[in-house]
Amino acid sequence: MPRILLPANLESCAPAMDFLRENLADGHEDMLGFVELAVEELLVNVVNYAYAGEGASGTAGASSGKWGMLELGFRQVSMDDVPYLCVWIRDWGAPFDPFLEAPVPDTSLDAEERPVGGLGVHLVKNVSAHHCYSGEDGENTIELYFKMPSGEA
Repeated sequence: MPRILLPANLESCAPAMDFLRENLADGHEDMLGFVELAVEELLVNVVNYAYAGEGASGTAGASSGKWGMLELGFRQVSMDDVPYLCVWIRDWGAPFDPFLEAPVPDTSLDAEERPVGGLGVHLVKNVSAHHCYSGEDGENTIELYFKMPSGEA
């Protein structure tokens, strides 16, 4: 199960995308763009919310020695006999469930009437088949499930 541990900062987006491209290149090309979009949006959320305002004195995740870090990984799973690619992002910062806590954008407005930004979590929900958040013992995990095309199980 491939995974990478990175500092929780915006500069980690490039190595995270490289990790995805290198490890998902064979057999997952058709979903790679969706995975990259979702992961980048959620990495930015981790940086902006899980570690926001904690600075060097933050205590979240201190006992694990992983404060200020994030982990990105993936595995193949089967739910109800359907194959999925499960991509996860884990951090040790403040709890934040983007699926419940991020504002819901008003997509009925014309583009000119909408505020800038705010569509990231909405996009993540729409490009993934399933999504979930769990947070316990100072660890936050977001899992995204992408349905794999027939024959890729």
